[in-house]
Amino acid sequence: MPQHSHAPARVCPSCDGFATARVTLGGRDRHGHLRTITVHCPACHGTGIRLAVRRTHIATTVGVSA
Repeated sequence: MPQHSHAPARVCPSCDGFATARVTLGGRDRHGHLRTITVHCPACHGTGIRLAVRRTHIATTVGVSA
């Protein structure tokens, strides 16, 4: 029987696969730790991959009715 293959996962073009970054806000808290926030890529929602999107083009002619 033929094996079905899934569409290959592609690296997100917006973040190049580095979907999460930690940004230092500057300064320290009262325990001496750096204050940081975690930021996720908005395009891939922090996964680092985007599924391949297939685009189709349908040719139409102007003035022809079906």
